[in-house]
Amino acid sequence: DGDSDELTIKRFTESREKPGALWHIYAAKDTEKIREFLKKVAEEQGQENPVDHDPIHDQSWYLDRPLRKRLHQEYGVQGWAIVQFLGDVVFIPAGAPHQARTRDTVHNLYSCIKVAEDFVSPEHVKHCFWLTQEFRYLSHTHTNHEDKLQVKNVIYHAVKDAVGILRANESSLSRP
Repeated sequence: DGDSDELTIKRFTESREKPGALWHIYAAKDTEKIREFLKKVAEEQGQENPVDHDPIHDQSWYLDRPLRKRLHQEYGVQGWAIVQFLGDVVFIPAGAPHQARTRDTVHNLYSCIKVAEDFVSPEHVKHCFWLTQEFRYLSHTHTNHEDKLQVKNVIYHAVKDAVGILRANESSLSRP
């Protein structure tokens, strides 16, 4: 049901490795389409769409095969199915929506532990600011309301360190 590619299926069947988790990751550029789709499906099911909640950040949906297929047919959005085996690392790009089932970020197939580290790269600062703004509009009781990335603090300390290095090397920089 995971829409895995042939190489992953072959890895599972031929090597008898046990998969730990199944991820479905989508491009960050498709976030608004996914959000619109989830709101549409919620309305069809008679659910409310409160303004201070977000179907992606709420992590209240699991897109099973029929919903993934419908998302692709109606909105042209297709993600990547990634099966994580023992020892594998999965990197999720900034702002990339990824599958959630209940409060887990992935569908666990066998017992496994998730270790996550938020990282703000210079190339994605703009996108991280955008995510921070999204979080601000969530209800005050929402688990994602706080600024987990601390983008402003990251920028402040990066600039402070850069200025400190420049000042420490000022005399060697001014010489011809």
